[in-house]
Formats: sequence, structure tokens, C-alpha cells
Amino acid sequence: MAPDSKPFSEACERNKAPILAVLEKVFTRTGVILEIGSGTGQHAVYFARHLPHLVWQPADVAAHLPGINAWLDGAQLANLRAPLELDVAADPWPIESADGIFSANTAHIMAWPEVENMFAGVSRLLSRGGSFCLYGPFNYGGRYTSDSNAQFDRYLKTRDPVMGIRDVDDLVRLGERTGLALIDDVAMPANNRVLVWERSRD
Repeated sequence: MAPDSKPFSEACERNKAPILAVLEKVFTRTGVILEIGSGTGQHAVYFARHLPHLVWQPADVAAHLPGINAWLDGAQLANLRAPLELDVAADPWPIESADGIFSANTAHIMAWPEVENMFAGVSRLLSRGGSFCLYGPFNYGGRYTSDSNAQFDRYLKTRDPVMGIRDVDDLVRLGERTGLALIDDVAMPANNRVLVWERSRD
């Protein structure tokens, strides 16, 4: 990546406004939001700019940090922190707590054990009553919601057999094991969803 260039995702550009409409309703209180898998950094800048009552904490594997920093450097937002290096399989994570957590298009590119690690980490970090929003394509009862999602799943598995669209039923059970209850399931454009979990208040 050239010093004056930034990584760019067309998908992030298309989905940022619909996702924001959900986050505005979920993350209503002030606090720190951890973004797991910030990718290019586009979402971090957009959400921090439009949700000024929040402190946005991007995080991703080391390879993506330079691109995220390029977006952050251009934005100069006071409520946007420098990105953390985060591998969901690592222990401990580089942040001790969060008032909310967001992740987009991560569950289907992780192996299932990594998805389990992500949920366990979310449960450890999230404050009681805090929300975890997970965006992406999902299956229901073992069935695809569209032909395009079926094609996408086949493509993922050609890249790596451990990848694949996750089933909501499996994620709900995983959430239950880690103290997270699914409280909302919001339809999004292009056959995607935002699943919203709440950390147990007990």
C-alpha cells in the first residue's frame, strides 16, 4: 500500500449506512465500542463520525493495522482510538472491557473454533447488559436464505474449507453457553442480517 493511499472496500461503502441505522438504536448510551475485525478501517471512521457519543476502538490482526491507521489519520476524530492488534484466539485480548462490541463479516471467514473464541472473548469483555452486534450473511435451520448466499458459501469453502456461512441456531446456542442472549435479528440489504446479543445482567 502506497503511503498516500488507503484500502477500500466497496461492500463497506454500500453497507455502512444500513448498519449505522441499527447501531444508532442499539448503542444509545455513552461508552467504548470495540470493533472486532475492522478490515479497511472505513466502518470505524464512518461510525465514529456519526456516533459522537461513543468512543470507537478498532481492532484487527496485524496485517490490517496500517490500512486502518491510514483511514484514522485522514479522519482526525477525537472519539476514534488507534487500532489494537487482536487475534480472537489470543489470550488475553489487548483490551479489558467494552460497553458494546461490533463485528462485520467475520464469522464466515473464521474457523468455527475461532468463532467460539470470539464469543468467549465478547462475553469476558462486555459489560452486563451490553450489546454485541454481528453483521453478515447467516443460515437458518441449515438453509440458505438466497441463491447468492449459497454461491458465496461455496466460494468461501473453495478458499478454505474451514470458512462458511454460519447458522443462526448454532450461534444462538454458542451465545447461550457464553452468557449472551439473542435479542434482535434485523434484515439488511443483499441478504445480510445484524444479529444483536445482550450480555446477561445476572
